[in-house]
Amino acid sequence: MEFTLEELARQVGGEVSGEPSTVINRVATIKKAGHGQITFLASKSFRQFLNTTEASAVILQKNDLTLCQTNAIVVDNPLLAYAQITSLFNPRSATKAFIHPTAVVHPDAELDQLVSIGPYTVIEEGVKIAAGCQIGSHCFIGESVVLGKDIQLHHHVSIQRCCDIGDRTIIHPGAVIGADGFGHANHQGKWLKIPQLGAVSIGADVEIGSNTTVDCGAIENTIIGNGVRLDNLIQIAHNVEIGDHTAIAAMTAVAGSTIIGQYCMIGGTVAISGHISIADRVTLTGRTTVLQSIKESGVYSSCAPLVENSKWHKNYIQMKKIDELAKRIKQLEKLNQ
Repeated sequence: MEFTLEELARQVGGEVSGEPSTVINRVATIKKAGHGQITFLASKSFRQFLNTTEASAVILQKNDLTLCQTNAIVVDNPLLAYAQITSLFNPRSATKAFIHPTAVVHPDAELDQLVSIGPYTVIEEGVKIAAGCQIGSHCFIGESVVLGKDIQLHHHVSIQRCCDIGDRTIIHPGAVIGADGFGHANHQGKWLKIPQLGAVSIGADVEIGSNTTVDCGAIENTIIGNGVRLDNLIQIAHNVEIGDHTAIAAMTAVAGSTIIGQYCMIGGTVAISGHISIADRVTLTGRTTVLQSIKESGVYSSCAPLVENSKWHKNYIQMKKIDELAKRIKQLEKLNQ
């Protein structure tokens, strides 16, 4: 697949600097790109490579153009343009009507004629699958699940009973949607399981990473809004609600019944307590621990930054003395009154 620089610029609303007829056949990194390839500059730390890149073109902002020694597409947001151009070179393959002979499909399941079902996939009673869905091998789709149009389930995805998933959602290998939430009642030191009666409702244009788990609700549904992005290895507990277009990075855990607003950005290995709410447009930096509600948008952090080990030990020793120092300050304040 090939495009001229002019064609690519038109697709991303950019302006060509250099030869518009230059032919591009691939996207590559700024350090390793060669003839016929296009790269992008979205971080200041890579500016040093503009003078040496062998790419046929670079996607960049106007203020970086003077440093560029080759053709360019000038845009306001190089990362966005890169994503759009990459999609042109890597279009999703068209869905072909196909059900592998090893797949087990319940006779009462409703499948559109234009769906693809891979080997050893199990589809239970009452399932509804709309046109354009691609379901990989070894998937499990439980009773009464509803899948919208053009959904892509990679291999070994498990979707439990009564969940519904919106159009164009992508779920990567090993993800589990709708397993039981962590609900237990203690009686005389022993745990009694609380039946989990809800399901999971996922909006349109969502992407869920490998081995991420989204638990079903205890009574009402767990809700994932439109356009949400969940990275790999994330735990979303029962009855969590995640607002539209929020993105969460890997290894983060969200405890039960927490409500996260729209357009939030949550870093990796963040721990979010249960039964709290987080406002719209909140950013949580990596390894932040959230124990109470956040009522205003902004950037929040709680993890101590990296220091040399010897300094960390000194700081830790001082931290252990904080309570003692606080008491001494109170005593001094009383003496001065």
